[in-house]
Amino acid sequence: MTKELYEKISRPFNEGTSKTLLLITNKLLTAIGYAAYPLMLIYMFFKAPEKLVAAILIPGTGFVLLTFVRKAINRPRPYEALDINPIIKKDTKGNSMPSRHVFSMTEIAMTAFLLSPAVGGVLLFFSFTLAFIRVVGGVHYPTDVAAGIISAVSWCSILYMIFL
Repeated sequence: MTKELYEKISRPFNEGTSKTLLLITNKLLTAIGYAAYPLMLIYMFFKAPEKLVAAILIPGTGFVLLTFVRKAINRPRPYEALDINPIIKKDTKGNSMPSRHVFSMTEIAMTAFLLSPAVGGVLLFFSFTLAFIRVVGGVHYPTDVAAGIISAVSWCSILYMIFL
């Protein structure tokens, strides 16, 4: 992505109501993920206890491994490398690849599929929406969010098939 491309894709969201909606949606989707995961675990405790350990360990180990991968890659964020003014304000340096926000939301969606394809589908849609927002917001490259989604879907799909 170039500075010109970023400015073109972010222009419709750079001010006014559209900027406010983008920022609110970013926070709202993150909060939904933070709330949905523990609620799913509580539900599993009572209704599907045979899935509970896997639903804790698989996303947890994925998150830890992804954190190590991010640190090893240490890719600069778009606002560092492209000299842009991001819509989503952050002061983090590096650790852009893969997106941990998108990875986490996708892991939560994959876990939800264990209980309800409908809920899993909605949360996966939220993952893609969050991915779009993180790119337009200037804190990730498209490849960062794609890597987050692909990594989470692969990790969870393979391990849930093996262990459940």
